[in-house]
Amino acid sequence: MNQVNKVDITVETQYLKNQIPGKDKYAFAYKISIHNNGQQSVQLLNRYWLITDGNGEKTEVQGAGVIGEQPHIQIGDSFQYTSGAVLDTPVGTMQGYYEMQREDGERFQAEINVFSLAVPNAVN
Repeated sequence: MNQVNKVDITVETQYLKNQIPGKDKYAFAYKISIHNNGQQSVQLLNRYWLITDGNGEKTEVQGAGVIGEQPHIQIGDSFQYTSGAVLDTPVGTMQGYYEMQREDGERFQAEINVFSLAVPNAVN
C-alpha cells in the first residue's frame, strides 16, 4: 500500500437486542476507528457502504462524511464514531470505503474490509 495514503480502519460490532421489539428486524451498532498512518493529514469527505443481509439483499448507502462530520485526521491521530444498521435477517455483512483527501488536495479511497453483523449464536 502507498505509505502516503496509509489509513487503517478497524470495526467492532454489537447486536442491539430489544432495540426493535415486536418486529422481524435486527439492529446492530458498529464502532469505527480510523487511524492515519500516512505522511499527510487527511479529511474524510464521503462514505460508501454496501450492506448485504442473510437473504443476499443489497443496500447501498452513500453520502457526505460520517455522523454529520467530515473530520480532519492529523498524522498519527485517530477518529472514532459509532453508528448502526438494521437488517431483515439475523446475519449480514457490511463493506465499503471512505473518500479521503490529503492536505495536498489528492483524493483516495480508504477501503473498509467486509465485516459481519450477526445475532449471537445465529451462526454455528
